[in-house]
Amino acid sequence: QVQLVESGGGSVQAGGSLGLSCAAFGYIASGLCMGWFRQAPGKEREGVGTIDTFSGIPYYADSVKGRFTISRDVAKNTLYLRANNLKPEDAGMYYCAAHYPPCNSDNWSRGNFNSVVFRFWGQGTQVTVSS
Repeated sequence: QVQLVESGGGSVQAGGSLGLSCAAFGYIASGLCMGWFRQAPGKEREGVGTIDTFSGIPYYADSVKGRFTISRDVAKNTLYLRANNLKPEDAGMYYCAAHYPPCNSDNWSRGNFNSVVFRFWGQGTQVTVSS
């Protein structure tokens, strides 16, 4: 089992920046495929981006490309999300998610972030963006 503990988030004005972190605990000897998802009130959960923990290559949803950066610290088993130039439509609950390998980089490269395959989820952290 894997536990994911998120931190960060908060409230910013449009154009501002926030940083989120996600620390993984538990059985992760074989590595983890990790990603960020978000859900706004009344909307479906959507993928923000993922990272192949082995190659270190991040993948992003079109809506956040150029503004968000996903990175990871393998030694610390921690995933990061840096969100710049935030827009009101970026607001919502942000979730860290993970699953055991293999990482589905082929789908990710096409912008397909299937949340169903992610077995482990954090508790979520709120991001509020005011206009």
